[in-house]
Amino acid sequence: MEKCNNMKKLFGHPDSGHAFKIRFFLIIAGIEHTYEKVDIWIPREQRSAEFQSVARFGEVPVLLDNGQTYVQSNAILLHLAQQTKAWGGESPETLSRCTEWLMWEANKIGMCLPQLRNHAKFGADSDLDAARDWLIARYKNDISTLSSILADGRTWIIGTEDPSIADFSICGYLFFAAEANVHVPALVQTWLDNLAALPGWKHPYELLA
Repeated sequence: MEKCNNMKKLFGHPDSGHAFKIRFFLIIAGIEHTYEKVDIWIPREQRSAEFQSVARFGEVPVLLDNGQTYVQSNAILLHLAQQTKAWGGESPETLSRCTEWLMWEANKIGMCLPQLRNHAKFGADSDLDAARDWLIARYKNDISTLSSILADGRTWIIGTEDPSIADFSICGYLFFAAEANVHVPALVQTWLDNLAALPGWKHPYELLA
């Protein structure tokens, strides 16, 4: 796979699964970059001036690439796949298949799982108490869909020989699943184990420290 050597800078935080998916991808793809940890637990106006100047939504992750700013994790992954012409960016067809999964992730796993983890680990937003059963039901349905896709024996989400941005997108918060007190089915866990076996993988708490 082609490597992209343009210097990049990523802003993230260890508690962000969305930042993790970008950092993880950059490392596995061999893309040179620098990394800056942003304290997401302080008011946004107290974060570094550079971060404030580039974070359009005031959130991590943010990727600086040759003077351009890219925000929102799945949009960043699409940019990197198109730039490298690999990891799902090899052709319009593979990119389209990846895009479908990125949109799925944003409305499914990437929506309910962070909320469940945030509630379970940090006790945040007591208003979620009333929504917790609904979020768990959504998670169970979503994880069942993912498990059914993997049931045909494929190693990676879109059935390619190597992982694609679809895999990196969906895994972001699933590596935090235990902290959300949710179950990960065996087929999904095997897929996560395959990702964790890639050279350069580390737990989000290490990779984004």
